[in-house]
Amino acid sequence: MRLIINLVLLAIVAALIYVLVDSIREPIAFKNERDKREDAVVDRLRDLRRGQELYRTITWGDFASNWDDYKKVLSTGQIPFVKVIGDPDDPDFQGNVTYDTSYTLAADSIKTLGWDLNEMVLIPFGNGKMFDVQADTLSYQKTLVNVVEVGTKRSSFMGKYADEKYKRYDARYNPNSVIKFGDMNKPSTSGNWER
Repeated sequence: MRLIINLVLLAIVAALIYVLVDSIREPIAFKNERDKREDAVVDRLRDLRRGQELYRTITWGDFASNWDDYKKVLSTGQIPFVKVIGDPDDPDFQGNVTYDTSYTLAADSIKTLGWDLNEMVLIPFGNGKMFDVQADTLSYQKTLVNVVEVGTKRSSFMGKYADEKYKRYDARYNPNSVIKFGDMNKPSTSGNWER
């Protein structure tokens, strides 16, 4: 009888140890996976932001409102470089101010940066899904400005962790929140991860 009681107690202790280890392992696995995936998405968003700024330079002010235009302009467009001869801000300058514009192929810059335009619009860990992109103009402080917003919901790249139950490990975690840069309501290209 004593042997049976000891075996039952040993089984209960083993089960409690397993539950304890599992309760420690799951939050650590969640945090590690969340950090890895969010870092990859933020890195991609930073590249997309640089690409949108390059697109804006090529188009003299516009942002790309869809990925087809984005890829076309960045692979076939030319980046202008304006050299100013003279000082237009110097009130004492008496000569003529001239502007000399030269161009370089955007594709050369894209190649130097190591970007694959087809790959960079895809969400890391997103199973082939693309980032959402919007661009337009709006009147801001009585001036017409170009605005852009690129992002995605966390649920699109968090895999099995795209569930509300993981809030118990991080109260700020919300799989339906958006990670993005830019804003359709004001001229900004800041990322919401930079706050």
